[in-house]
Amino acid sequence: MIDSYSFLRPWLFCLDPERAHNLTLSNMDRAYRWGLLERFVTQPAPDPRTICGITFPNPIGLAAGLDKDGKHIDALGALGFGFLEIGTVTPRPQPGNPKPRMFRLPEAQALINRMGFNNDGVDACVARVRRSRYWQNAGVVGLNIGKNASTPIEDAASDYVLAMKAVYEIASYITVNISSPNTQNLRALQGEEMLRSLLGSLDVAREELSDRFGVRKPLFLKIAPDLDVADINLIADLLLEFGLDAIIATNTTVSRTAVANLEHGNEAGGLSGAPVRAASTEVIKTLKARLGNDLPIIGVGGILSGQDAQEKVSAGASLVQIYSGLIYRGPDLVSECVSALRK
Repeated sequence: MIDSYSFLRPWLFCLDPERAHNLTLSNMDRAYRWGLLERFVTQPAPDPRTICGITFPNPIGLAAGLDKDGKHIDALGALGFGFLEIGTVTPRPQPGNPKPRMFRLPEAQALINRMGFNNDGVDACVARVRRSRYWQNAGVVGLNIGKNASTPIEDAASDYVLAMKAVYEIASYITVNISSPNTQNLRALQGEEMLRSLLGSLDVAREELSDRFGVRKPLFLKIAPDLDVADINLIADLLLEFGLDAIIATNTTVSRTAVANLEHGNEAGGLSGAPVRAASTEVIKTLKARLGNDLPIIGVGGILSGQDAQEKVSAGASLVQIYSGLIYRGPDLVSECVSALRK
């Protein structure tokens, strides 16, 4: 197991967060190529879970956002995750929002980002996934899709359909991201009229793709933690109506209640890490009460320990994903969470 992260983290935290992020992933790639990751990272014992027709080697996944372009799949897969979610990818390449656009709040074990779906475009990402050993060896890779910033919100469905068509053949599952706070008006897609229209368009496209490829790929939706109970229940009902396969709860929050007095606490963007834990868990509980066992829930938000992962599962999640916890805890967090859920 990598004990050196506690030594490296203070040095990394002296760097600009986005630079540290990219540097860490690049060095992980080198360590993977040299055989060091497999040598020093303890792989969790298998704990398979079959959900939506997919057998996940264990219930701990990487949340979307950490590897937006699929550039680091093999190195991340070597950390012991049961599945990886890549993206968010958009039909066309885009640079995202101006820098700086990522901020640490160490006192709160939190991050704020306003990256804005910066990515090389869906075609480049698909090519990288195909080249990865992890995917070639049947690793579970979800593709998270979004719309380009330049696409008007009323035309968003066309972008999602384009992206779904591009990733369909290679994705283990596809996640529709309508909950990032960093693309203007994107969260409006969580409203009934726009969501109904979007899901209808995706349903038609998926039927065509299922016929073409001879397989019906699972389709997930990722929602925000800032919805009220009525909105959550409405979304749950629409997912059942349009035959989606799972829901991911939740994305980052726009609330600043827990961090308003901290340095960078009022930066624009989505807040992740420990402050979003309770809110995301409450969304999971509300979804579970509405959906029962009709639709699996994937829990994400504020998981920094095995106990936090257990909390999501106790609330109703079948799988969990981590991102900010990896920044603060390092790779040890993966095996800790797998062990906690096995117990």
